[in-house]
Amino acid sequence: MSGLRLLPAMVRLTLFEALRRRTLWALVGLTVVIVVLTGLGFEYLVTQARGHGTRELQLQVGVSQVLILCAFMFGFILAATAAFLAAPAIAGDIESGVLLAMLARPLGRGTFVVGRWLGLAIVVGIYGAVAGLLEIGAMKLASGYGPPDPAGAVGGLAAQAVVVLSVTLLLSSRLPAIASGAIAVVLFGLAWGVGVLGGVGAALGVGSLETVSSLARIVFPSDGLWRATIFALEPSAVIAAISADRSAEILQANPFFAATGPSPAYLAWCVAWVAGVVGLTVLSFARREL
Repeated sequence: MSGLRLLPAMVRLTLFEALRRRTLWALVGLTVVIVVLTGLGFEYLVTQARGHGTRELQLQVGVSQVLILCAFMFGFILAATAAFLAAPAIAGDIESGVLLAMLARPLGRGTFVVGRWLGLAIVVGIYGAVAGLLEIGAMKLASGYGPPDPAGAVGGLAAQAVVVLSVTLLLSSRLPAIASGAIAVVLFGLAWGVGVLGGVGAALGVGSLETVSSLARIVFPSDGLWRATIFALEPSAVIAAISADRSAEILQANPFFAATGPSPAYLAWCVAWVAGVVGLTVLSFARREL
């Protein structure tokens, strides 16, 4: 019980350490610059398109596709940031010897791991949500178009980052920091690639590729959450029109299109997956010799 009482202190310490890193603040500053530049780009795009007589539905499709592309790039940046923050969270403290002094106090290993995870998840979640909403706001201000579910979009991006954060922390309980971060980022990219192959398989009627993709989204759910982000950013009218046209099945091969969003059962699985990975991290770290 004494260790559990130290959990809030462990979370605060993790937050302080993360916010103290100059790299994180440099990334925040770069994000602001990107939001401003993309907002100006959206304004120019919309002004030029309307000047050429582009219909509003076509304009919505074009703007939403650019926004999805921005979300894709930001998703990779956010995943890499999560891996960068989580990789030294355990391995770095072990290598530096700091952890021996911390665990000499009434701080259990489980409390240490959960405190690290909670603190980093708060940083990554808030950064992802704020940056995502700023980008959506800039697009709305510049074009007049807003996605149907902005909260779902930023939630999907933040959840992707939490998945990468969780698996990086698990790897960090056994591997050096650099290896942990690198492997987690590679897994994230691999999951996205398998998801693209699954979409191609669905468009071409190759059932085996669809099966592999579905299994990959269960084993490592980042791509399933990315699909949730896409679905939340697409105009509702476009989804309805495509869904009514059976000949548009080829669009499933498009990595920036999602005909449906995630089911409540899948979202529940993602929560259980993260909790299970954190639990495995606690068990792994408990059995490691320092």
